[in-house]
Amino acid sequence: MPWINEEMCTGCGICIEECPVDAISMEDSGFAKINMDECIRCGTCHDICPQEAARHDSEKAPEKIQENVKTAERLLEKCGTKEARIGFLDKLIKSFKLQIRIARESSEKIEELKNKH
Repeated sequence: MPWINEEMCTGCGICIEECPVDAISMEDSGFAKINMDECIRCGTCHDICPQEAARHDSEKAPEKIQENVKTAERLLEKCGTKEARIGFLDKLIKSFKLQIRIARESSEKIEELKNKH
């Protein structure tokens, strides 16, 4: 999913003009903002931003991983015994594996949809 790097955005508005679904607006701060409920992930904003402020979410993967680990560490502190901590971590791992499965199977179904069109 795209996002706007506010440090790079100059507020030129080109992405707003070119977005095919009007999912980008200008914030009071003077930076563009993408409405993810409206965004169709077409990549137009990535392609046309002269400042390359429209970024891809893959750049945030390390940050999201770190957030997940910090959350796990914070929640782990609430588990009193070693057995409870191991049980919690097992459940957390199971939850992430479910997310992987959902993403994989969703991708497969969407690939089938793509092949139909």
